[in-house]
Amino acid sequence: MFSMTIEFLNLLLAALLLGGVFGVWLILNPVGLAADAYVELHQQGVRTVNTVLPRLGAATILVTVVGAIVARGDRLRLGLLVAATICFVTTGLITRFSNQPINNVVMTWKGDALPSGWESLRDAWWRWHLLRLAALLVGFCLLIVATLAHR
Repeated sequence: MFSMTIEFLNLLLAALLLGGVFGVWLILNPVGLAADAYVELHQQGVRTVNTVLPRLGAATILVTVVGAIVARGDRLRLGLLVAATICFVTTGLITRFSNQPINNVVMTWKGDALPSGWESLRDAWWRWHLLRLAALLVGFCLLIVATLAHR
């Protein structure tokens, strides 16, 4: 029963995290957005998800590690959960050391008076976001396979 509870909680947390990051991908895609609209959306995104998603990510990592400990007798599941953990940690590191520092800069911008070269920071943030979304998606797929392998 404990194993099933951990698997359920792990899938739920990871799905919520992936959904949040996927939603950011949908909303903050800079293609076709006017500069002032981009800044307003980005700043609102930072205000609303910048604390929730990192905490959700930390909880996902913790529960995935617990799941790996529970699965230590099953080499396939253990390997899949360790790989998923690595993907989730990678996502967190990208967020902490790449996206969040750029977020801090963007929060100082005014939509009608952007600094010169602001597009390079916008584009760097977007590339890092795509990378973390990919890492998170791979981790989630590994988690699904690990869960199905147990059934």
